[in-house]
Amino acid sequence: MLKEQYKTLYKTTKYKRKLSKIEKTFLHDYKNINSFIEIHNNNYLKILRSQTPILDKVNGYPLDEYQSRVVLSNEPATLVIAGAGSGKSLTIIGKIIYLVKNCNINPEDILCISFTNDATINLKNNIQKNYNFDINIYTFHKLSLEILKQNNIEYQISPEEHLSTIIDNFIDNIVPKSSIYQKHLTRILGKAYSKKELINLKRLIQTFINLYKSNNYNISYYLIILKKIKYTFNIKEYIKNKSLILFIFNIHIMYQDSLDKEKSLDFNDMINKSISVLKENKIIKKYKYIIVDEYQDTSLTKFNLLNEIINITGAYFLAVGDDFQSIYRFTGCNLHIFLNFTKYFKYSKIFHIINTYRNPQELINVAGNFVMKNKYQQHKNLVSQKHLPKPIIIYYQDNKIQSLKDLLIYLDKQNIKEIMVLGRNNKDITKYIDNTYKQNNDIYTYQNISFRYLTIHKSKGLESNTVIIINMENSLLGMPTKIKDEKILKYVNNTKDIYPYEEERRLFYVALTRTKNKTYIISPTKNESLFITEIKKDKKNVLQIKNRLK
Repeated sequence: MLKEQYKTLYKTTKYKRKLSKIEKTFLHDYKNINSFIEIHNNNYLKILRSQTPILDKVNGYPLDEYQSRVVLSNEPATLVIAGAGSGKSLTIIGKIIYLVKNCNINPEDILCISFTNDATINLKNNIQKNYNFDINIYTFHKLSLEILKQNNIEYQISPEEHLSTIIDNFIDNIVPKSSIYQKHLTRILGKAYSKKELINLKRLIQTFINLYKSNNYNISYYLIILKKIKYTFNIKEYIKNKSLILFIFNIHIMYQDSLDKEKSLDFNDMINKSISVLKENKIIKKYKYIIVDEYQDTSLTKFNLLNEIINITGAYFLAVGDDFQSIYRFTGCNLHIFLNFTKYFKYSKIFHIINTYRNPQELINVAGNFVMKNKYQQHKNLVSQKHLPKPIIIYYQDNKIQSLKDLLIYLDKQNIKEIMVLGRNNKDITKYIDNTYKQNNDIYTYQNISFRYLTIHKSKGLESNTVIIINMENSLLGMPTKIKDEKILKYVNNTKDIYPYEEERRLFYVALTRTKNKTYIISPTKNESLFITEIKKDKKNVLQIKNRLK
């Protein structure tokens, strides 16, 4: 408020014809107020840090200067932009401990939100084990259920596969009995369609409905979409897409009716319902501090839920994330919410954590330069004390099965035991293994050498001693994937690529930065990924091997 008063005073003073000495000094100082504030804050934080011994040992590790600034800050809304391996979780724990021990905030008055069950469990166990107290740690969906419970509203959770079952039933059982639906299906896929085309259609419908609901569109929005496509496509495409929208609309209605009959909610409904309940009843636990991890993955509805809670409780808000690792656009995540933080929160501050403790500096340079080709990524200069010459190795080998075996044997000879293999899709690994491998869930064993296989999406938040990236081909299902989003999805997806393969670039960045040491990339000799063509130009930090490994 004081800042706003100074602003008003500045506006009235600067247009005066005659200024006193005090007024001239005020105008000069006001023009430089941000630098004065920064100097003052830095000095104050230095004093505060010296008086806060907990910063010297959080989970056994000292917090660095940038992490400490976050912990000691006291802004109504704070965004922390932190790179891969920079200690985001450590900073969050440090903040929680500081609030409890130094600010005398009751642990029950702190709400912490993460995006996965594993992340919430790990954080909860960490705090319990090391500090012996509990805080409220939820995923967005569990938080929504808790809000409904506090408002005496009981619902069952619908299984994730329920929508898929409804779609299958509609297309396989209902469509054959209806001439109208058959007509729509023919317009969408043609008279002679393959099984694969039908499967792809089912996936498209599921994605469309999930995105529709994740943005909390009213059911009447389908009418608006119909009007929009009329002026977007030619007549032939318009007829096809009109049929597609009507097709999806009927499935959507059927799906929602089935949820209502069972008195159940899907994941999107949980959030949307909790928002409407909060707006009506305003009943929620009076949190004083809200912390959200992986904020770059926030959707519009999740943001609306957060905003409603903050408005009701008046809680301070801390968001932590990395726009370089925003890779869930297909689920409705909206990166603009992250990148425009100060527009959404009036009294806010942005902090950067620039030190990273996982990757060698040489790898950070390659990965960072690569992802910052995207026009709207936050510019970062991450710093690591770890150095390793040529930490990215491109291994050219056309025999996929043999290439992975060669790499595993090579790493085993170097006594490297912790290995993570990453692919774009779940089935990528099937192209690189044969019956000589043993499998136990996501763990594969060849002779005495074991590795864990994950998709890049599932690997986010994890790390390994050594990483191998597969399926780096310039092909439809390679990396980057050449599969384009159906045009119809743009009506329910709020974000799109400005620069070619923006989301795929971020995905590749995530893959490169899972390693503590080196990342090996298996590539064909003649049809390499566009991303490999780009990064191999950095000959200082990227090694190319075209002969068999020994």
